[in-house]
Amino acid sequence: MNGWRQMRRLGAIAATVGLLFVICGCTTVPTANTAQEPGLANAQEKQLVCVNPAPVTTNFPYIAPPNSIDLCGEPVPLNRQDVYERFDREFTLVVYNHAQVYLWLKRMERYFPVIEERLRHYNLPDDLKYVAIVESDLLPNACSPKGAAGPWQFMPSTGSAYGLAQKGSVDKRYDFERSTDSAFLLLSDLHKKYNSWSLAIASYNCGDRRILEESRLQGVRDYYDMRLPQETERYVIRILAVKAVLSNPHQYGYDLPKGWGYQELRLDRVNVSLSRPVPIQTIANAAGTTYREIKRLNQIYRSDTIPAGNHEIKLPAGSAQLFEQNFNAASAGPSADPEISIAERDDSPPAPAAVAAAPAAKTPPPGAQQKTQAKTYVVKKGDSLSAIAMRYNVSTRELKAANKLKSDELTLGQKLRVP
Repeated sequence: MNGWRQMRRLGAIAATVGLLFVICGCTTVPTANTAQEPGLANAQEKQLVCVNPAPVTTNFPYIAPPNSIDLCGEPVPLNRQDVYERFDREFTLVVYNHAQVYLWLKRMERYFPVIEERLRHYNLPDDLKYVAIVESDLLPNACSPKGAAGPWQFMPSTGSAYGLAQKGSVDKRYDFERSTDSAFLLLSDLHKKYNSWSLAIASYNCGDRRILEESRLQGVRDYYDMRLPQETERYVIRILAVKAVLSNPHQYGYDLPKGWGYQELRLDRVNVSLSRPVPIQTIANAAGTTYREIKRLNQIYRSDTIPAGNHEIKLPAGSAQLFEQNFNAASAGPSADPEISIAERDDSPPAPAAVAAAPAAKTPPPGAQQKTQAKTYVVKKGDSLSAIAMRYNVSTRELKAANKLKSDELTLGQKLRVP
C-alpha cells in the first residue's frame, strides 16, 4: 500500500513538472538516456521544448492637434465639437503617415518655389499651396478615375475654360506651370463669387453648381454649416491638417536633412514649329538624352509623338545648343522636311508672366494677322473674364478695354471682342 501511494505521489509530481514545462514554453534540453544506440546518439541528443518569446512593447506617443488654425486668414471654428472632431480625424491620419509626409517635404522643395511665386504674383493667400498636395501629392502626372488630371486635377471642361486645352495627344493640364496659373485664376474667381476661401476651395473640389444648389437648399452660406458630399466635407479639413503638419514639421517630429529634398528642375526650353508629327525619340536623340527624360519633362505629350504645330519643348539643362545643331542638321538633310525648324531658344526658366503664354510661332502674313485680331467670343456658362483672357493670350485689362467693361461680371450669351 505504501509503495502504491509513493508511486501515485511521484506521478503527481511528474504531471506537475510537465504542466510547468507547457506553461513556461519550450526550450532545448539535453537528455540523459545513456542506453541509446550509437547511431541514434546525435539525432536524439537534444529534445525540443517550446519557449514563449519575450513580450514586445511598442510605444506610440499621442500627438495632439493644434488648438487653433486658420484657412487663408479665415478662423476655423475648432471650438465647435463637430468641427474639432472632423479636424482631429484628418490631422491624426496625416501626422502619423510618416512616409507620405516625408515625400511631401521632399517634393515641396522642388515645386513650392514656383507655386509661392505665382501666389505672390496674383496676390493670393499662401495657404492655397496646400491644395496641390491634397489634390495630387505634388505629382504632375496624377490622374483620377473620374478624369481629373495634372498636379491641380482639372476636369476636362474646367481645364479648357481656364486655358488648359486638350487636343489630340496634347493635354496641357499636365503642364505644371500653366496649370498652377489656371488653378489660381479659378480659385480667385470662386473667392470673388463667395467671399469665402473655405467655400471657394470646397467649390474647387465638387463644383460651383453643387455648392450653389446645397447653399440654396440648406439655407446656409458657411462651409462648416453645410452638408456636402463626404469627399468635399473632408477635403477642406484635410487641407487644414496638411497645413498644420507641413507648416511646422519639426514640432511633430519630422526633420528632413538639408539637401535631401528633390531639387528644382533646371531646364532649357526651345520653341519649335513642326509641319508634321515628330517622334519623341527623335527629339531625345537630337538633345542627347533619352525618351524617358523627354516624357518626364514634357508630361503634356500623352503619346509617342509630338503633333504638327508650334510647341515649347522642355529639355535637360545645357542641351538646347546640341538639340539646335542636331535638329537643324536633320532638317537640312536631303530627305528632311524643310519646314521643321527651331523658332526660338530659351536657356533660362520662363519669366513668371510668361508661363501661360502661347509658344512663339512663325510670323504670319499681314492679312492673316489682321484676321486673327478680329475675334468674337460668346460667353458660356462657367466662363470668367480671366479665363477667356488666358485662352486668347491677352490680359484681362485689354479684354475689358476692348469691350468697354467696367467690371469683371459677364452674362450668359454676351459677345466679347477679343483684341
